[in-house]
Amino acid sequence: MLTLRPAGERGHANHGWLDSWHSFSFAGYQDPAHVHFGPLRVINEDRVAAGGGFDPHPHRDMEIISYVINGALAHRDSLGNQGTIRPGEVQRMSAGTGVVHSEFNAHAGTTHFLQIWIFPQQQGIAPSYEQKAFAEADKRGRLRVVASADGRDGSVTIHQDATLYAGLFDGAESAVLPLAPGRLAYVHVVQGRLEVNGKSLQAGDALKLEGESQVLLDKGETAEVLVFDLPPLG
Repeated sequence: MLTLRPAGERGHANHGWLDSWHSFSFAGYQDPAHVHFGPLRVINEDRVAAGGGFDPHPHRDMEIISYVINGALAHRDSLGNQGTIRPGEVQRMSAGTGVVHSEFNAHAGTTHFLQIWIFPQQQGIAPSYEQKAFAEADKRGRLRVVASADGRDGSVTIHQDATLYAGLFDGAESAVLPLAPGRLAYVHVVQGRLEVNGKSLQAGDALKLEGESQVLLDKGETAEVLVFDLPPLG
């Protein structure tokens, strides 16, 4: 089964310094039809104005992934970690028993990024942090593992039986991701447009796949895409 999640039907909040689109229920946007998909709980597409940012705030028992599209995002947390995330980099923070962090725009213009939350398999783990860069060439015309349960291929490690892939597709470039029986897949188009299992998607659109044997990506037009291979959950 294929279910399209159009970009324009997401929740939206504009706070001036922050323009945010919510793929799943978040803060003031509550939609019983879009609470989570398997363990995937949040995809927020955020644009943070120059000088803007999120003040220190707590999290617990959540795997949090930041994926910068344009600009730069600075991070600080109560574990003593600090750094700046730029396009091509992926940051993972396991909130576990509790962590306080802040994020702010470290760029002269607007910073555009995705914040992703995934439920962990186990609660109460020790908080941890990780950040890695992935070359554009490794994502060109293919799906590159950027987050996984076992940290394979140099990906960041998440505490869930899930894999996140990133890819860049244009023209004749294509890729196929086989799905094991019972697995879910969620495809989010970051930029551009492409077809997913014959469905046409553009920036901000997503496709939920249930009971499918594969994810087929093709007919891209300067497309950047994230693909989640997920276990079922509730």
